[in-house]
Amino acid sequence: MRHVLSRAIAAAAVGSVLLAGCSSTVTGTASAARPVTDVTAEEFLVTGATDSDIDRYARNALADLTTFWEQAYPEFYGEPLTPLQGGYFSVDADDIDESRYPPTGVGCARLPIDPAEVEGNAFYELNCDVIVYDSSLLQELGELHGRFLGPAVMAHEFGHAMQGRFGFSEVTIRDETQADCFAGAFTRWVVDGNAEHVALRVSELDDVLLGFIELRDPVGLTDETVEGAHGSGFDRVSGFYAGYTGGVGTCRDEFGPERVFTAAEFDEAEEATEGNADYADIQEIVELSLPAFYDSWFPQVGGAAFDAPAIEPFDGTAPACGDMGAEDRDLGFCAADSTVYADETDLLRPAYQEFGDFAVATAISLPYAQAARAQLGLSTDDSAGTISTVCLTGWYAARFFDGDFADTELSPGDVDEAILFLLGHGQDDSVLPNVELSGFELVGAFRDGFLQGGTACDLGV
Repeated sequence: MRHVLSRAIAAAAVGSVLLAGCSSTVTGTASAARPVTDVTAEEFLVTGATDSDIDRYARNALADLTTFWEQAYPEFYGEPLTPLQGGYFSVDADDIDESRYPPTGVGCARLPIDPAEVEGNAFYELNCDVIVYDSSLLQELGELHGRFLGPAVMAHEFGHAMQGRFGFSEVTIRDETQADCFAGAFTRWVVDGNAEHVALRVSELDDVLLGFIELRDPVGLTDETVEGAHGSGFDRVSGFYAGYTGGVGTCRDEFGPERVFTAAEFDEAEEATEGNADYADIQEIVELSLPAFYDSWFPQVGGAAFDAPAIEPFDGTAPACGDMGAEDRDLGFCAADSTVYADETDLLRPAYQEFGDFAVATAISLPYAQAARAQLGLSTDDSAGTISTVCLTGWYAARFFDGDFADTELSPGDVDEAILFLLGHGQDDSVLPNVELSGFELVGAFRDGFLQGGTACDLGV
């Protein structure tokens, strides 16, 4: 965050705020509906592949992707799927065996490509209609973020192959995040047990999201207009989530010129601080912006002015108020004294160091949203209440992004910090107790609030 001026933050304009509906819920079967089997090299050719575990798994994913798109492409694009004319190539960048490749390498006569050029990469090449991957990259990604990230990367590249058939846009970031969306649609198809050769459990989706954040553009160095931009972590995760919940039709229809992206470049002042306000300034920013946000819409819903709770940091020992002390909570709203409590020692300062300043704002926003729901007579300690709380936090972040708070602006990477906090701490009982929600579901609720506003946040009207 960047604190722009010293005067008080102005309240955001009320505008015409429509508040109805509820956020989407992530579903899927717990495991594959049928046993998965390996596809053989004879059944599905990947040039350069060995009998290694990573190549077998990549071949399995590519075979399932072919089946997925043989079904989906005619349904959503009205034509049979044209198979990739140039096929598929695997390169082990750590141990390249040139004898495994034709004279054109991993390309084609029109565009020969040296296998050494694939190091640390996976790509679709339109000129040759080929998908190429570095098996050592897939191995590394799997070790860091779970085995399915490799198939998710393959699904992204297969999405580009589909764009090669129906047409690329003129804006790289739209193509890249649409390919993330296609990866999400394929992932849901796998989770639902439709794949023959790969499987994924709902509980593993958090790791997939963390992997897509890992593959974001460097924070503060690109914006949505830059050629080759893939997007911020939020942009990439949002695309993936859209495909997972909405399928290929959503990927086809919702990646036009109106799509919102959060990727941005640092200005000179932000470069010096990597976009982070001093920790000492964050509470002032939050104490000014949160009441302004709730004052802007709460009277429409609650029929009365918003009664802003106090915000009280503590160091290590939770106050006795309500359940805070008994449950040794790091974060919570206590209705008895209308106070939001947050542990600086065990939560806020570590989150600031690990993720950045907006992780602190996100943390405090969660119990603050519980205070608002409590004033509306709505639940605060069940899954529905938690989804709404996180959704409201996403809406709050969007109002920052839209420039509604006169003295403070979001810096590049701030929205990513929010979702990293949710993935890192959202399932901790000391932060959001008494719920059984995955990080994937929490990020989905935040995304819904960010993109849709109050209409997604189940405020009981």
